[in-house]
Amino acid sequence: MPRIALIGAGSISFARRLLMDLLSIEGVTPSRVALMDVNADRLALIGKLAQRFVDEQGADTEVLVTTDTREALDGAEYVIMSIRAGGWDPRPHDIGIPLKYGIDQAVGDTIGPGGIFQGLRNAPALLEIADHMREVCPDALLLQHSNPMAINCWLMSVARPDIAQVGLCHSVQGTSKQLAGYMGIPYEELDYWVAGINHMAWFLRLQRDGEDLYPLLREKLRDPDTCAKDAVRFEILRHFGYFVTESTAHMSEYVPYFRKSQELMDEFGLKPRNMEAMSSRWEQYAGRLQEELDSPEPLGINRSHEYSVDIIEAMETDRPCRVNVTVPNTGLITNLPEGCAVEVPCVVDRLGVHPCFVGDLPPQCAALNESNVRSQELAVLGALHGDREAVYRALMLDPLTSAVLPLSEIREMADEMLDAQRQWLPQFA
Repeated sequence: MPRIALIGAGSISFARRLLMDLLSIEGVTPSRVALMDVNADRLALIGKLAQRFVDEQGADTEVLVTTDTREALDGAEYVIMSIRAGGWDPRPHDIGIPLKYGIDQAVGDTIGPGGIFQGLRNAPALLEIADHMREVCPDALLLQHSNPMAINCWLMSVARPDIAQVGLCHSVQGTSKQLAGYMGIPYEELDYWVAGINHMAWFLRLQRDGEDLYPLLREKLRDPDTCAKDAVRFEILRHFGYFVTESTAHMSEYVPYFRKSQELMDEFGLKPRNMEAMSSRWEQYAGRLQEELDSPEPLGINRSHEYSVDIIEAMETDRPCRVNVTVPNTGLITNLPEGCAVEVPCVVDRLGVHPCFVGDLPPQCAALNESNVRSQELAVLGALHGDREAVYRALMLDPLTSAVLPLSEIREMADEMLDAQRQWLPQFA
């Protein structure tokens, strides 16, 4: 039975989902689940949740709770990672400083100034974890859930290529279910083929029993009620011909068309970022979880649509599955740069994760992807080498930032963010 480490286990909603998943694989029970986080208080609460799940399921699973990364990783066969270096503390700088310059980010953790800086902060921690894996579990598979997904995965593939890793998200699963709802067809009858980059992958084929469903989806462009539910993505479909995987709010910061003025944001129903609501989310989750732990009622287990458990199940049981994950572009998407981080279909079996060849994306889709890819490339260079010029240029090529600011102000904003976050950016010291 596999030994699994969760690095960054202090996220209540994510850790809860993964723990339920890991205890719901038919015929596979982890022999050990090691929970690691730098925040001891959060970790203690998640440890209680994990032990409660194990006890209620009658599972023969050891729960190890530790703030020591090496201890958690020791002997692991799968490492599931979801980290945010610095925790919440740097996030007001990620959002607030760009907002002062007129850049209103929807999420700001995968693209834009906030996403780039989260990638810079994560880099030292990612490399340290990879080095620990080299020492105590060199053959483990790293299942990477941390944002910014593309920057993190690209950095790891360049700097620690000997560590087997894939990047995992739930935007393909979530969007496919939404599309089935928009078109009024049963989800289990929907077939799709999706490729691109994380959070900007394209439904290249949508079918039902071999029938092309894109004509049906395009009919919805004439339905204002349906379009209003997903205004940005339907607008992208209208002008670029394909539906994209990330939500309306999040997608709006990946392109230069929707967030550069209040009038545009109002037109597409986009709300400004609510930092106060975000900052109190942990306390709300923690309070609800403590109430559940104090109650004698069983917590219950149900399986989510996260790909981590699908991959572990396929590798442990040799029951193949297909997932969409982020991997290096080794000729998989032929009109995106070699080596960049792409999200493509992959087949998983006992021997591992096998990326599928995609070929050329539609040129307009590849162009939108590449507008993000070049910014990601420079962010990786900046993160690895402490190169301020690379950071400036990553921001200068970011679609939303370049739609709002002149070059001189981008440099000024970057300096302000670098100065405000110096304690989390040792490579720039």
